[in-house]
Amino acid sequence: MKRDDEYLRELLVEFEARDDWLIVVAEHLNMSADERRRHYHVLLLCDAELLAPVAKSTYRITSAGHDFLEATRDAGIWAKTKEVVAREGGSATLDILKELATGLLRKQIEERTGLKL
Repeated sequence: MKRDDEYLRELLVEFEARDDWLIVVAEHLNMSADERRRHYHVLLLCDAELLAPVAKSTYRITSAGHDFLEATRDAGIWAKTKEVVAREGGSATLDILKELATGLLRKQIEERTGLKL
């Protein structure tokens, strides 16, 4: 199964919007294709330390996960991040996506405020 960076971001946005900080992702033997995809991407978020396991099938967003969300929250910044990656070769690690989005966000803030960050 391939990693889908857009889906990873969508999952983080979904999890952050919940009222509870605990994220339960059930795992069972007869998971549908969508459930397997979801579970796999949750594990990828853990690998990237954007989510952390709390108990079996229970997770929380890490500080790094919140930072990733803040860097990619703006749809324009996220679209430009993906556009730059596509133009420069089509693939990037999550760390590079976050750094690129953070750089674009920093540039946007500097342009709007005149402050050098």
